[in-house]
Amino acid sequence: MPENTSSDHKIIERTLDSVLESADEAEQLAVEAAGRIGFPEEELHKIGMAVRESVVNAVVHGNRYNARKKVQLSVCESEGCLTVTVSDEGEGFDVGSLPDPLAEHNLLQQSGRGIFLMRTFMDKFEVRRLARGTEVKLIKCLEGKR
Repeated sequence: MPENTSSDHKIIERTLDSVLESADEAEQLAVEAAGRIGFPEEELHKIGMAVRESVVNAVVHGNRYNARKKVQLSVCESEGCLTVTVSDEGEGFDVGSLPDPLAEHNLLQQSGRGIFLMRTFMDKFEVRRLARGTEVKLIKCLEGKR
């Protein structure tokens, strides 16, 4: 349960199991950190949803519930900004090949909105392929810190 603190930022890192319940822990850590930074309640809800979606994607689509594979979580508080990084050990994917969740034929689909929500709720959304897996970085800053 490493925690790194300096005068200008605080980093919390966790290794999570590939189970859906890991999204609860990740969401809680991110929302608590965002609250310390000073995000209003509405933004806390959006941040929580974005982090939850990212971890669920890592568990379901990345690691495919494989108990031997882990999800790495990093929550960094810095001056007015929150950075959350979620990494899985899966095969990776091409974010550009994902279907548009707002297309008429996709509106009633049960899944496919996670990345759309992350992009909508956060200021910055980045995906990068790792040697083993995928890393998603979510960044949200207070007004005036962007």
